[in-house]
Amino acid sequence: MLETKISRDEQTKWSASPARTEGSRWSWSSHSDHRRGLLLIGLFKLTKALLSIALGVGALKLLHHDFASVVLHVADALKIDPESHLIGLLMIKADLISATELRRFSLITFGYAAVCLVEGTGLMLEKRWAEYFTVTLTSLALPLECYELYKQFTPLRIALLLVNIFVVAYLVWLLRREPTKSAP
Repeated sequence: MLETKISRDEQTKWSASPARTEGSRWSWSSHSDHRRGLLLIGLFKLTKALLSIALGVGALKLLHHDFASVVLHVADALKIDPESHLIGLLMIKADLISATELRRFSLITFGYAAVCLVEGTGLMLEKRWAEYFTVTLTSLALPLECYELYKQFTPLRIALLLVNIFVVAYLVWLLRREPTKSAP
């Protein structure tokens, strides 16, 4: 039998991973926290993608229907008074929406869903490009979200703005904390 003797230093060198070495910045807990944060943001992005797809499909389904009758049908199903102020506003808006606008809206929501799918998938796979991509796109959307919040102040818009600010701040912190991996 061929037996190879390896010195204790060589054993330590080959068995210690960067996450376990004493002087290293990384530890298993920081890696799992990093993974958990990216997973959470990735799931958020994938959820936005699924909701956008559902919205786009819903808009396409309305193409060959009278939008006003659909509003009345939904109001009846939800036991909402058809004479209420909300239903009246929806009926006015329903008359203003054309088939071309519904198609355009569907196309935009499907495009947005595709972007969210790319972001979410890349983040869940812990791809560095996805972190940069998400920071860039989310940062570019923040002024628009602030403007929309200024136009109409709602709790949902506040929550979405805060979530997106948190996502950008967290990813920037992560990108600054982790050095880029250079080729050996």
